[in-house]
Amino acid sequence: MLDHGAAPPATESPSSPNPTRGPGLGARLMRRKPVERLVAEGGQGEGGALRRSLTMWQLTMISIGATLGTGIFVVLGEATPLAGPAVAVSFVVAGLTALFSALSYAELAGSIPVSGSSYSYSYATMGELVAWICGWCLVLEYGVSVAAVAVGWGEYVNELLDGTIGVTIPDAVAAPLGEGGFINLPALIVVLLAMVFLMGGAKESARINTIMVVIKIATLLLFCGIGFLGIKAGNYTPLAPLGVTGISAAAATLFFSYIGFDAASTAGEEAKNPKRDLPRAIMLSLLIVTVLYCLVALIAVGAMPWQDFEGTEAALAQIMKDVTGHSFWSVVLAAGAVVAIASVVFAVLYGQTRILFAMSRDGLMPKAFAKVDERTGTPRANTFIVSAFCAVLAATIPLGELANATSIGTLFAFALVNVAVVILRYTRPTMNRTFRVMLFPLTPLLGFGFCLWMMISLPGATWVVFGAWMAAGLVFYFLYGLRRSRLATAEK
Repeated sequence: MLDHGAAPPATESPSSPNPTRGPGLGARLMRRKPVERLVAEGGQGEGGALRRSLTMWQLTMISIGATLGTGIFVVLGEATPLAGPAVAVSFVVAGLTALFSALSYAELAGSIPVSGSSYSYSYATMGELVAWICGWCLVLEYGVSVAAVAVGWGEYVNELLDGTIGVTIPDAVAAPLGEGGFINLPALIVVLLAMVFLMGGAKESARINTIMVVIKIATLLLFCGIGFLGIKAGNYTPLAPLGVTGISAAAATLFFSYIGFDAASTAGEEAKNPKRDLPRAIMLSLLIVTVLYCLVALIAVGAMPWQDFEGTEAALAQIMKDVTGHSFWSVVLAAGAVVAIASVVFAVLYGQTRILFAMSRDGLMPKAFAKVDERTGTPRANTFIVSAFCAVLAATIPLGELANATSIGTLFAFALVNVAVVILRYTRPTMNRTFRVMLFPLTPLLGFGFCLWMMISLPGATWVVFGAWMAAGLVFYFLYGLRRSRLATAEK
């Protein structure tokens, strides 16, 4: 029988103070995941665990594999008309921006060696909402860049086919809507091929990636040797016909070409010695890529007038043909580019799956993304879902829009990493760090400032796409992630 004189239980009185009530919305959005918990959970998924099998050399190759490709083989043709011969300076500016952020990445990767990359670093320092926003940007960065790179791959497949058997893939099935076709079939195929290789396991995938990276470095060095013979001094004047604005606009577009070093940090849970090897792999890969980019860009604009780059997505092959007067060397370069760009698809797709793996393990994404196949030690369902999504994007969206969307997502995530390294230095000053950013806090603050500058240089349409993407992500978080977060369930 109900006793009307008794006080109701505290949990039934919404108007009275409740000591058992959970934290408020603000506290829930700001809850942070302890570094120790992030590291302890490393590699653990639904039904299995990732395998630690990657060496420092393989991590470096993953980073180079994810970086060195479309940015120099394809996007160079889009950036040169913006900056003129000063496109080489644009590569330096973009590389400098990447360097500041890479230093922050190297410190955090050595301190928090997990698969989530900047998402996990944000979770440990700035709270769940910021971590979600960062993770959502990484989905944009990686998923869309896979599609963008795959689009460029199709251009060189056509160059290779034309130079060997004299036929090309018809525009109807080699270009998306708006560019004279209905579907980009080559782009779709390369994503699906990468998916098949990734299903085999991290160690096997790393071996294939290493072979492809060696081939593409050799291809670019071959271009430099032949392209040098065609340099005309007059092609370098005027150096910056569109001024500083043109240089910064091209640098913002080319920043897309530097995102690969982030891929090494996504392998933190599959590296044999992540605290030692991740910082080394990040810095070494960025050095190699920047030198190659600048060298190739200098030779390319010296061998062909900058105005002729407009609308040319296979510029390097065209230069080889013009310099030698024969199609043989352009065919060799096209073959190398086909391998090179395929390796970027491969490595970046790998990074995307590992970020979603970390987000799923934290409860912010569906559990399917964290399921690990016991036989191969890979998140196979995750790989299939991500590959299917990227394949559809690659088959239907033009390259230019994809590259800009990737750049803004990357820049935002990198900006957060620079903030995260400052916060962690002050909140956990005694933490063991195998790499430390020099000139702290100036370097991460410069990295943050450069990222903002690059973002501002991107066109308004890209900001509209970014805003819509962020809005969709926040809706998903508040409807799904906020309630299903592992930290949220631990509070109940």
